[in-house]
Amino acid sequence: MTPPPPTALPRTLDALRGSGHAHRPVAVEIRENLLARMTAGLPRFPGMHGFDDTVLPTLERALLAGHDVVLLGERGQGKTRLIRAVATLLDEWSPAVAGCSVNDHPYAPVCPTCLRRAAEEGGSLPVTWRHRDERYGEKLATPDTGTAELIGDIDPARLAEGRSLGDPETVHYGLVPRANRGVFCVNELPDLPARAQVALFNVLEERDLQIRGYALRLPLDLVLLASANPDDYTDRGRIVTPLKDRFGAQVRTHYPPTLGDERDVLRQEAAIPEGTVVPGHLWETVARFARLVRDSKKVDARSGVSVRFSVSALETVAASALRRAALTGEEAPVARVCDLDAVVEPLLGKVEFAMGHEDDGESTLRGLLRRAVAETFRARLGEADLAPLADRFSAGGTVESGDLVGAAELLNRIGAVPGLAAMIAAAAPEEEDGPVSPGLAAAVVEFALEGLYLERRLSKDIVADGGVYRF
Repeated sequence: MTPPPPTALPRTLDALRGSGHAHRPVAVEIRENLLARMTAGLPRFPGMHGFDDTVLPTLERALLAGHDVVLLGERGQGKTRLIRAVATLLDEWSPAVAGCSVNDHPYAPVCPTCLRRAAEEGGSLPVTWRHRDERYGEKLATPDTGTAELIGDIDPARLAEGRSLGDPETVHYGLVPRANRGVFCVNELPDLPARAQVALFNVLEERDLQIRGYALRLPLDLVLLASANPDDYTDRGRIVTPLKDRFGAQVRTHYPPTLGDERDVLRQEAAIPEGTVVPGHLWETVARFARLVRDSKKVDARSGVSVRFSVSALETVAASALRRAALTGEEAPVARVCDLDAVVEPLLGKVEFAMGHEDDGESTLRGLLRRAVAETFRARLGEADLAPLADRFSAGGTVESGDLVGAAELLNRIGAVPGLAAMIAAAAPEEEDGPVSPGLAAAVVEFALEGLYLERRLSKDIVADGGVYRF
C-alpha cells in the first residue's frame, strides 16, 4: 500500500519554488540515485540473486547512459522482478500538477490542459506528490493490445461536451503517456502486434505522441523497459527491427548460475505455510532437481525451465507435509523425502520436452528427482557413518514409510538410531537451533534411508503411498 505523502511537502507552485526543489529528467534521476547507492555500497537491485557479475553490470551501464532497455531471456529468469527493481531507483516522492493525466512536472507542464491551467493559475497551481510506486507502470503484451490502449484515442465524452474534434484536450491518454515521469514496462514485447510496436517508435526516439493525426506534440519523460523471450521471436511473434534499433541497450538474463543462488531464489520466493518446516536437505534437493531438469537433453532448452518450477515444487512438498499432519494428527508438520513424489505430476505442465520425449515426461522427471536426492545425500551425508543404520536391516528387518506415515510412527518402526544427532547436524544444519523435534528426526532418518537405497546399500519395495526399505 502506498504511504501518504508527508504533510510538510509544498502544495502550490510558488511553495515548490520556495522550497528549492530542482527538476530532473527521469533518466538523470535514476542515474544519480544509482550512483549514490554505488558510492554508499548499498544494494542497487534488491531481491536479485546470481546476476552480480553478469547481468547487473550491463544493466547499470545502460541506466547510467540513460538508455531504454530490453531484457532478453527465457521464462522465469527474473526479468520482470529486475525491471521492478529499477523503479526503486526513482526518488521516493516526486511533485506533479494536481489532476494531470500525464503527471506533468509543475515547472515544465507539457500537456495542453496543464499549459492552460499554468497560464491561468500561475503560482497558485496546485501540486500533488507521487510515491515512486505510483510512477511505475506495466503492461503484459497480448496479440489484442491496441494502439489506443498504449498511446491513447479520442474521448467521446469530451466531444459530447461540445469540444471540437481537433481540440487536443479531447484526447484520452493511454498507458504510456500516463506513465510520464516514471518507468514503464512492456512484458513479452514480441507478443505486441506490429501496429502497436510501431506506435512506440516516436515514444522511444522523439519522445512524443501521435494520436489519430492530431497536431499534438507531447514530450514524454520516461524510461521504457521491456522483456522478451528469445523463443518468441519465431514461435509467437517478433520485435520489429526499427523498434529494436530504438532501444538503447539489450541485456541478456540467465538462470541462477550456482546451486547457492538457486537456493537463495527459492528461499526468497517460496511461500511456506506458517508452522510447516522444510529441512535444509529438501531445499537443496529441490534446487538440484530444477537444475538437472534445466540441463537435461530431454527438455527443450529453448523454452527453459522457469524458477517458478522449483518454487512450485517446494511449495508442493510443504503442502504434502501439511496434509500428512492433518490426517495423522501431527502437531508440527515437517516435510520428508516421501513428500517429493507429490511434485512430479503437478510440474509436468511447466516443462516443454524435446521432440520425441513428450510421452516419457513423467518418467524423466522422476529419474531426475531420484538423481537430485542422491546428489544431495552424497553432499550432506556422504561422510557420515551410516553403518549402524544399515545394520538395522542386516538381520532381515523392514521399515515401511510413506506420505501418510506420521513421524512418531516412523521413528517407532525404526527404533533407536546411533549417531542421530550427528546425522541431523550434517543433513539439516539450518534447523540446528532449538530442540530436535520428532518430525525433523524422522525427516533426516528417512533421507538417510533413501540415500542408502539410491547408493544400493539397501533395497526398497514400492507400495501404495510409500515404500518398504529392506536389506
